[in-house]
Amino acid sequence: MNDEPKKQGFAAMDPAAHRALCSKGGKAAHAKGVGHEWTPEQAREAGRKGGQKVAQDREHMREIGKKGRAP
Repeated sequence: MNDEPKKQGFAAMDPAAHRALCSKGGKAAHAKGVGHEWTPEQAREAGRKGGQKVAQDREHMREIGKKGRAP
């Protein structure tokens, strides 16, 4: 028996449909004038945090290292 809860709402959606729906929301927010515009500093900080989070997954980093550099 599967002990995982059944996915509902956004989690149950097809990834392409989820992306399309979210895109509409973002476009509507920007059209309304309330969408978020990233400053270079905010983008840099978000990228730094994301990189730190990914680097904590040692197995993931090991797999990346095994692949080597892209040509």
